[in-house]
Amino acid sequence: MTVRVDFLGLDFEPMSATQLAAYLARERAPRENFAYLVTPNVDHMVRLDREAALRPLYEKADLVVNDSRILALLASRSGLALQASPGADVVAEIFRRHIDPNEPVNLIGGSFAVMHRLRTRFGLKHINWHQPPMGLREDPRAVAKCAEFMAAHPARFHFIAVGSPQQEMVAWAAKLRGDVKGWGLCCGASLDFLAEETARAPQWMQSTGLEWLHRLVSQPRRMFKRYVIDGPRIFSIWQKWKRSQVSDRNGSPQAS
Repeated sequence: MTVRVDFLGLDFEPMSATQLAAYLARERAPRENFAYLVTPNVDHMVRLDREAALRPLYEKADLVVNDSRILALLASRSGLALQASPGADVVAEIFRRHIDPNEPVNLIGGSFAVMHRLRTRFGLKHINWHQPPMGLREDPRAVAKCAEFMAAHPARFHFIAVGSPQQEMVAWAAKLRGDVKGWGLCCGASLDFLAEETARAPQWMQSTGLEWLHRLVSQPRRMFKRYVIDGPRIFSIWQKWKRSQVSDRNGSPQAS
């Protein structure tokens, strides 16, 4: 494993999507002790700043990987080498290179169309799909049902695609059970992109950190608040974090 990077209060693994996919796929059978991956982006970090009670879901994750090129840029401005490894790239690598068509694969969330396209595209013979109800965040019983489904279907990979923070809640509930096996990947819209249910930004926009703009233009009603209203708060969060780092180094309390 690499040396973790402490940025904005989380310990990130600075791994590429290819490296991470290979690491997750190392076990040939489902690992006995369930572990889960979270992939914070700007939206996640803004939410964590606003709702501190959600932070343990990320702090207790077994792997934290940076999903955002904006976060990578801010980290670089802070003197930290934190590459972006978008969750969509990690998931695509796993499906394309590491999943055996004969092994069981679990999907939590997504649509029937996404499940069917993934099964067809990758020749999956044992895909298990659980569709939780809407309002998952406010429904502990439904969260528990997701974890119960994962326990009942041992697999190397559980792709949890119910949005944040619901997917992290499901992963934590699965870990608390003690009888779930494999890796849980909190992967948001990654399955939609892989199944081509939702068009991803062109490569040049991905590589220049403009994928958010593509999503905003493609889904303005859904993404306007996330990217135009809430997103810019990441700069004040970053500035506050930098001040705290200076205070820690100087051994003095942070100015209010």
